Amino acid sequence: MPADRLLTTVLHAFQASPGDQEHTNRILGSTTSLLTTLSNPLNATLLTSQLLVAPAIWQQPNILATSFRIISLFNTAAITVRKNQLEGTPKPYDAYQPRKGGGIHCDDWARAVIKGADDKSARWQHVLVIAGVLLGMEGQNRQGLSGALRATLESALVTAVNLAMADPTNGGIHGADSLVLALNHAFPLLSDLARSDLNYDALLMPMSRAMTSAGGYEEMQFLEPIKFNVNIKQIPGNKFDWSVKSESFLRMQSLASKPLVSSMGPLSRLIAHAVENTSNPMRVVELRDHLLGFTAGIFTLWRRNKLSEIDPSEERMYLTPETLQITFPALWQVLKGAMFATVVILQAIIGRTLLDPMLAGVPAPTTAWQALVMLQDLHFISSRLGPNAFSAYTFVNLTSIDILSHYPIDSRNFLKAIYPKEAGQIPAHPLNRNLDLFYLNTSEHFTLVLSASDNEALVVTPASPYLNPTANARLREIFEAAHSAMLAALAAPQAVALNSKILPFYVESLFNSFPANLSPRQFRFAFKTLMQITTPPAPLAAAQPMLSETLLELLHYRALHAPTTPMPLPTNEGEAATHSAQPPLSEQAILLLTLLDALPNLPTVLLKDWLPLAADLLNVIQDRNMREECKARFWEVLESGEMDVDRSAICVAWWSTSGGRERVLFGDIDEGPFMSGGLGEKGASRL
Repeated sequence: MPADRLLTTVLHAFQASPGDQEHTNRILGSTTSLLTTLSNPLNATLLTSQLLVAPAIWQQPNILATSFRIISLFNTAAITVRKNQLEGTPKPYDAYQPRKGGGIHCDDWARAVIKGADDKSARWQHVLVIAGVLLGMEGQNRQGLSGALRATLESALVTAVNLAMADPTNGGIHGADSLVLALNHAFPLLSDLARSDLNYDALLMPMSRAMTSAGGYEEMQFLEPIKFNVNIKQIPGNKFDWSVKSESFLRMQSLASKPLVSSMGPLSRLIAHAVENTSNPMRVVELRDHLLGFTAGIFTLWRRNKLSEIDPSEERMYLTPETLQITFPALWQVLKGAMFATVVILQAIIGRTLLDPMLAGVPAPTTAWQALVMLQDLHFISSRLGPNAFSAYTFVNLTSIDILSHYPIDSRNFLKAIYPKEAGQIPAHPLNRNLDLFYLNTSEHFTLVLSASDNEALVVTPASPYLNPTANARLREIFEAAHSAMLAALAAPQAVALNSKILPFYVESLFNSFPANLSPRQFRFAFKTLMQITTPPAPLAAAQPMLSETLLELLHYRALHAPTTPMPLPTNEGEAATHSAQPPLSEQAILLLTLLDALPNLPTVLLKDWLPLAADLLNVIQDRNMREECKARFWEVLESGEMDVDRSAICVAWWSTSGGRERVLFGDIDEGPFMSGGLGEKGASRL
């Protein structure tokens, strides 16, 4: 069909009532073809102007999807026009050669299309057109426009965005979401000068609402109907089944395919950029409160979900193969996306709080408090990735704790606010145990600013149930968090009286928990911390001077009678990576390494006695590979700088003149460094 006739047909189709999806696809396909083949720029302007007000296009239920298709339409058309210009014949035009496209130069075509974004259509629709043209001509370093025209289009895009935000009622929430979608895709192409002209004060909240509301995650409301679609199949084990054909799963798939959700990474970074550049700090506070409501809603909806009743370690036992392999991973992919986006924005909020004088004052503890509450709400997601899975989470967590620690009263009130509801016992519900894990990991950072009584009530009491060595071994991560929290409470300078009260109980629990409920790394760390607490200059060393040697004797006795078979390798990835470079070690070898770790903390008097005992214990280990691993650690302790000057001098004297070298390297325990030929063979006659 000739271009003029096709143009007339398309313009008539624009004015018709909206049809089905297939009909709309045909109209948009014809429009794309026309934009690349029209030879008169005025027709391109007319086509664009009519497209932006066409009832057949815009009277659709899903405006955001339509907006995305409009951006794609102009993007595709711009790419084709540039390609036609590059591949077309040079001037003068040869009538015998077929012409590529409409023959309009890229700059002229772009000007003609942008002129179609006139007063008949809304400002937010203008943003769609300009963004599509910019993406097609300049995306992926195509450089289809002249430098001056590109700068003009960037300025036009920013102006259209600011004018649209000045009248947010024009287009409503759908218009705002569409504008955010277009800006999100075009933002990487904007120069720093153009970005500086954006009205971030007006943009910040519409962007955050686009992320969380109907155009984005829909406040995670898709989690609610899952509980109605999860059934218990009467197969061995009565497993939970969430079918791929269920209404809730199809709804979740539809949400995941939304334009804003599928580009949530760039959108979260754009919101973070707006946080850093907004001129009104109160907008940051407003965004903080908005995110708090979003994460609270996620946690509440997840608690109502049947799938939250399954502990991560038991998923293979209680989920059907289809659920385990298809629907459940898809759910976690959506949840992880929401968590990552939220944490990236929180990172910007915390960073702005540190730098902005208005936010670093009175609002600072509230910001830190709420940031930690949001991390708690999302902990059932982030705990699956590990505590240090990505730097933004670590920054938000530790910086918020550091800010709140400057306010002891607020710190105490915060711990009381998130205090476990079932403190003193291990909860039956996996989600409550997950909250306990977050609480224990967080509370250990506040022990220095809490009083001794608060440490006992807010740290020791919640940790105590998880120190039981007979508890479920699958809860090892929480056990280790409880040990870390207990050690932090014991190490607080103000906790001398508390130490005398709970230290015997803790030491017994520590030795009984290894190796079933504690990893070798955690056990070594815990014992080393105990030695630091019980040796000078720690206050407890003056009150209980024999305590450190008693602990060493317990460790030494346990090592002498410990199993010598290799321990199974760790199952979690982080622990396995730590141990991948060393041979499998026995419990006996781990206990010796624990003793070696403690040597730099011993008083000089004890160090002289325990160096030979450690060397003797080294030679008790029968396996050569294990012994060499322990021997390497022994040498590392002696020469790596872990000892201070006085202790190093004792180690040098023991190694060189007191038989230490022979004991460690050659296992020479019985015979001393005697002169060759001075004595006869052992047991021989001396006559």
